[in-house]
Amino acid sequence: MRRTSGSIESQPRLIDLFAGPGGLDVGAAWLGIPSTGIEIDDNACATRTSAGLNTVQGDVRAFAPSDFPDANILAAGPPCQTFTVAGTGIGRRALEKIVRCAEDLAQPPLGQRLPSAFDDERTGLVLEPLRWALSAVDSGAPFEAIVLEQVPAVLPIWQVYRTILEQHGYRVAVGILRTEEYGVPQTRRRAILIARRGNVEVKLPDPTHQAFRRSNHGQVALGLEPWVPINHVVKRPTRFTIISNYGSGGDPKRRGQRRCDEPSATITGKVTRNRLLLADGTWDRLTLHEAGALQTFPPDYPWSGSDIGQQIGNAIPPRLAVHVLAGVLGIEVDSTRLDRLVRMPWSKSRATNEPRVTCGSRELQTVGG
Repeated sequence: MRRTSGSIESQPRLIDLFAGPGGLDVGAAWLGIPSTGIEIDDNACATRTSAGLNTVQGDVRAFAPSDFPDANILAAGPPCQTFTVAGTGIGRRALEKIVRCAEDLAQPPLGQRLPSAFDDERTGLVLEPLRWALSAVDSGAPFEAIVLEQVPAVLPIWQVYRTILEQHGYRVAVGILRTEEYGVPQTRRRAILIARRGNVEVKLPDPTHQAFRRSNHGQVALGLEPWVPINHVVKRPTRFTIISNYGSGGDPKRRGQRRCDEPSATITGKVTRNRLLLADGTWDRLTLHEAGALQTFPPDYPWSGSDIGQQIGNAIPPRLAVHVLAGVLGIEVDSTRLDRLVRMPWSKSRATNEPRVTCGSRELQTVGG
């Protein structure tokens, strides 16, 4: 089954691999782009169901581009646990092997050579977006645009992807984006790859907000908005400081701290362990909706299932997703409208299509979109 042709400008449709609770899909909805996410985790699927997101529940490795013939944008955020500095580092140590597997996938027939086993199978999942992209090229119906995101340690892999994709008709941009430079009230660095078919200029989105440094507190760079502080979205009656669950500077006893008038440190899957030191000396915790707001999810986003802190920490911030998707598609972002959408209840800002979550393997139909 071939994907149908159609102008990406007039008929963008997105397939999101490793879709999680919906960070990229929320951003796509704010841009008016229909999306379908593939996700295996029951908890993330429970949230997606409650949020009304088109979802196919299953293992990304069990599907191929031909299963989604209408999709002309490929997006993916593969699991990061083996690459993140807070994890085991197995993925970082396997970079040379990943590069060899990527080069194997780029040999004819494109996208068909399965990677060899890794010590942790999650490491090999970083190759799935390349398998999808090259399989689509081999079928004669390539994706018109590609968006990939991961932790900074994956940047060398995205650079290998760039070389391969450029050999098959794509223009590609790769780099590290800082989330606070796009209006996210959190300092979080992400390795981003965007690609377009044909003779289309591709570049990563320009920052809209100032980068956070304690030395520039209160200063505004020319042409950029000030970074967004924690207390812009976490409303408490007194001042407070967030004490991280993680150590700082390699010292587990030295917990990182951010004042409420600064952006948050990176929201991780252990966000519920962070503590709030209130002005009167008492302690509190972030609520799940406060943690979600620091990721720029809507204030009423319907988190469901269990392990919600992990769901929140794993997600791409929807506001960053808007800028990355808009960048690859050549859409100009109206920052005033985006501010309004981020603050708006999801029940009002979400797309009106009615989805159906499909369980198991091959029932792929979704309603609406």
